[in-house]
Amino acid sequence: MTAEERSILWRHVAVWAVLLTVSVFAHTHVELANEARRGETVPYGRVFAIEVCSHLVVAALLPVLYWMHRRWPIRGGARNVAIHVAGLVPFSIIHTLGMAALRLLWFSGILGEAYSFPLTIDRLTFEFAKDVVNYAMLSGATQLLRLLFRPQPAAVVAQPTAAAPVNALPERFAVRKRGKEIMVEVADIDWIEAAGNYAVLHVGGETLEIRSSLTKLEGELDPKRFVRVHKSYVVNVARIAEVTPWISGDWRIRLQDGAEVNLSRRYRQRFEALVPVRS
Repeated sequence: MTAEERSILWRHVAVWAVLLTVSVFAHTHVELANEARRGETVPYGRVFAIEVCSHLVVAALLPVLYWMHRRWPIRGGARNVAIHVAGLVPFSIIHTLGMAALRLLWFSGILGEAYSFPLTIDRLTFEFAKDVVNYAMLSGATQLLRLLFRPQPAAVVAQPTAAAPVNALPERFAVRKRGKEIMVEVADIDWIEAAGNYAVLHVGGETLEIRSSLTKLEGELDPKRFVRVHKSYVVNVARIAEVTPWISGDWRIRLQDGAEVNLSRRYRQRFEALVPVRS
């Protein structure tokens, strides 16, 4: 991990620490107000501890949420959206059981006070409804933070050899980041993804963001090794592990690094000219 990546990681951690701390106090205030409207008097410390337990489980689930959005980005299509919808169930179950266990440990195990958390259908349904909102808000926040703390745009500079012809395709790129140059072998690129005015190189599990359109970058790559499969994706044919039918006439490409991208009908003829698909 580079110094820049470590800095970005700690910025994410710091922001989440602040957001979750503010959320604990806000939820505590709301719960106390609700109890007061019902005519109940509950100690501040008890409500605060209950909220802390819930937020601790959320904090523990955040790395999983980041991984989910990296592995199945929402913009990847209906299949990825369906995966996140299905993920709501285990997310809610883990959150509910986790906070129940922490509360029982704190109140009954440490303080010796009476505390019960009945896992009835009504209670699980209530917690699930709240977790649907929580999952959506947490997902939105993770994506916003990724945009705010994205790596500094890098420039791609072709490195032709002295003896190479003028029109020869480069075998490597020098990716400049904060005054340093990272040499990227073209053959090591697994796939490339469009991201607005940028392109993201996926290289051995790492991502390098550069200021270049996908079309411009495609023109600098060997058309016998790299092929456009979607308006947002270019793949290295040597890194394709599987091609399977999907929906609406599209196909699904699974790469050796585990990523999955769409092969749209618009680009299928070009793809099959290079990689014939036998049904």
